[in-house]
Amino acid sequence: MLDAWQNLPLHLNPLVFTIGNFSLRWYSLGYLLAFLTIYFLLRHRLFDKNAPVNLTVNKLENILFFSFLGALLGGRFGYAILYNWSEFVTHPLKTILPFSSSGNFTGFYGMSFHGGLLGAIIAGWIVCKKYRLNFSQILNFIIPAFPLGYFWGRLGNFLNGELYGRLTESKIGMYFKDYPTELRHPSQLYEALGEGVVLFFILNYFSKQTKWQNKLFPLFLIFYGLIRFGLEFFRQPDPQLGFIAFGWLTMGQFLCLIMIGLGTVFLLINPLKFHKH
Repeated sequence: MLDAWQNLPLHLNPLVFTIGNFSLRWYSLGYLLAFLTIYFLLRHRLFDKNAPVNLTVNKLENILFFSFLGALLGGRFGYAILYNWSEFVTHPLKTILPFSSSGNFTGFYGMSFHGGLLGAIIAGWIVCKKYRLNFSQILNFIIPAFPLGYFWGRLGNFLNGELYGRLTESKIGMYFKDYPTELRHPSQLYEALGEGVVLFFILNYFSKQTKWQNKLFPLFLIFYGLIRFGLEFFRQPDPQLGFIAFGWLTMGQFLCLIMIGLGTVFLLINPLKFHKH
């Protein structure tokens, strides 16, 4: 049983299927599942008599669709700028084109969560402005559903055999294809549970309390930042960056500190509030 667990990643195929030059990865499918999970959770909440927003399904769909596109673009540009600047400068088109130099479809690889979050927020703000909606209210309505969608992304990382953890002697460790003889933390699963499932229940606990319904986004920033900061100690740093300070601080942890700081400020003030005209 233990051997089956530890060797599981060695037997996983990251491809769902291949047709000609086109291949669908489980990671890409995870994005679709993430979008559908968030959509159906929020659609269900819209029909709750105690729903904190007055929003039509059509407007919700438009907000989510463009936020999803913003997340993809923000994630790619965020990764290129924060984690792979030299390649971004020399080959900028690789950031936005999902094709190799030979013309084969490769999909989007290398995504930054923090860049994706910023991209989604900007896109969502633009749509809310178009509809003259209270952006802060919409953001606080959407954000509790986000972690459960995020769960699929981290599970996709695991199935893709990427973003694995640091060396470990623990029995919970696994062998990954890049290091088939070294036990490593399955940090993707830690993050899927911590930043996904656990954070989902934390935010939904607060969402049921009226006094916190307009502070859910700051709470998300703080709790995500804290959870991710801690779990980064189990995750292998990006090889092109390594540790960026103090011999232990990763780029992810640095960005999480910024999230925690912003979340704390946002608890005291509400700079994202835009009223209907």
